[in-house]
Parts: sequence; structure tokens; C-alpha cells
Amino acid sequence: MNDWSLRLARPGDASHFPAVEHSAAQAFGEIEGLETLVDGWSIPEERHRLLIAKGHCLTALVDDQIAGFVAAERFGRALHLWEMSVASDFQRHGIGSGLVRACAIDAANAGCQCLTLTTFAQVPWNAPFYARLGFERIEDLAAWPRQAQLLEEENESFGKSHERIAMVRFLD
Repeated sequence: MNDWSLRLARPGDASHFPAVEHSAAQAFGEIEGLETLVDGWSIPEERHRLLIAKGHCLTALVDDQIAGFVAAERFGRALHLWEMSVASDFQRHGIGSGLVRACAIDAANAGCQCLTLTTFAQVPWNAPFYARLGFERIEDLAAWPRQAQLLEEENESFGKSHERIAMVRFLD
């Protein structure tokens, strides 16, 4: 599928993002210990609206249908990817990698030095996917206190059955 496009997210997109996130989460049903994410938590619509207003969220469209999104927020010289989701019907067509690449361009244009995120270490479409896009694991969390705090909070939420890690992609 090459027939998709990207644009800055608009306030009205926020009402569609939780459904996209829920659709994308269906893949977690295949991972032992993460089945609860299938019907689990997603970013609330109002939080999406707040992130969209900050100007770094992107929407992927197939025709006029929202197929995916990335919700990002700037922290100093870093753009943090809170969530990147592609609806199950549109996965494995380059939309996710396109969203991340577009975020890198947006971040560089905004004067950021890097992209950051947290993700599952061993889930194939999580850390290994991001590593293929130039992200590396943050080993020294003491040098990244915001990321360390996020991981602590996420480990409390997700439990310890699957390792969560912080990753960074430095921009040229």
C-alpha cells in the first residue's frame, strides 16, 4: 500500500485516535503476559487534544480515513513520542516508519537534538522496530532523569512481565 499521506494532526483527529490505538493494540493478544493491553488503557481524547495543540502530532490517512498517528511533545531539546499507533488494517505498509521519520524531520526543524520514547524491549514491533529506525537503548538512565521517571511509572502500570526500556534517536 503506497496510497497514504501524512499531515499535522488537527483537533478533530483526537476523537479518532483512541480507536486507532485500540485497533493497534490487538496485536498484543499474541504476546504472553501482555494480553491485557488488547482492551487496556489508551490515551484519552482530551489528552490527545492537548498534545495536538502543542503542534508536534501527526496523522496518517488512507483516503480520508485516519489510519495511524503519532502523539509527541517537546521537552527542551527532545521530542518525546508518547504514542505511535497504526490501525490493524493498515499495519505493515510503512505507515509507522513514515510517521516516525516525519517526526524526526519535524523535530529537527524545531531545533530538537533527539527523539525519545519508552517501549517494550522484546516485542518485535516495539524496540526492534525503533532500532531499525535509528533509535538506541538508553543505558545510562541517570543521564536521562525524565526517561528514568517514565520507566518507573510504566513498570508500575505494566508490571515486570515484559521489560520496558527508554530509547533515543539523535538527529543530525
